[in-house]
Amino acid sequence: MTKTKIVREKIWSKLDAVALPDSRFHKNFAEVIPDFIGSDKATDRIVEQPFFQTGSYAFITPDNCLVDLRRRMLEAGKSMVVSTYGIYRGFWLLEPEMVPKGQELFAAWLDGLEHFGRPITLAEIAERGRFDFLVTGASAVSMDGVRFGKGHGFFDMEWGMFTELGIVDDKSPVTAIVHDIQVVEDKLFPSPTDILVDHIATPERFHTIEHRGTRPRGIHWDLLEPEQIAQTPPLQELRQMRGLKT
Repeated sequence: MTKTKIVREKIWSKLDAVALPDSRFHKNFAEVIPDFIGSDKATDRIVEQPFFQTGSYAFITPDNCLVDLRRRMLEAGKSMVVSTYGIYRGFWLLEPEMVPKGQELFAAWLDGLEHFGRPITLAEIAERGRFDFLVTGASAVSMDGVRFGKGHGFFDMEWGMFTELGIVDDKSPVTAIVHDIQVVEDKLFPSPTDILVDHIATPERFHTIEHRGTRPRGIHWDLLEPEQIAQTPPLQELRQMRGLKT
């Protein structure tokens, strides 16, 4: 068993006590990054940050712990791109003007996102330009910024696509929202595709990584299975944009 898997499963055993069950996956942490007790306090810490105050357009992952953030972004007049579960249906755009007043919380949930928002292609995302900031959930994150997801590599893949489009880079601020028990004090070593975050927001603190490493760029096509490409429309679109066989 790899150290990454050991850390992930150790955190999952602790997470059960503070995690809020998902309506579909309950507490199957291999399939869902859950909401948790105190996620609203972690969101408070993000809302206070300069990148949130000045930014108007962001990429937000579909994790349950980010519902309150997505709601507060809509209420603050900020637009976002959100990926669908497993990226099976690509990306969706959600903008404040799409959501009737008072419906921000419903729109922040994934069902509401797809009710009020609309699909957006990679080409359209590229045309809109750079994200001001990115926020993701995590299974675990180390104090030096190494983030682990559920083990499927979705955020790493999304980051790879966005770097190829030139809308994120090593200077783009990336924040992970997690419970304090998901923060790992041990030094972890990222794989070639792991995304390093700049900030960690928890119910108890906001931590900024002072000297994080360099993030990866691009899609590692050789690491993807043909079935994974076939099941992920944005990957197929990117291959077409790059003149590669789909």
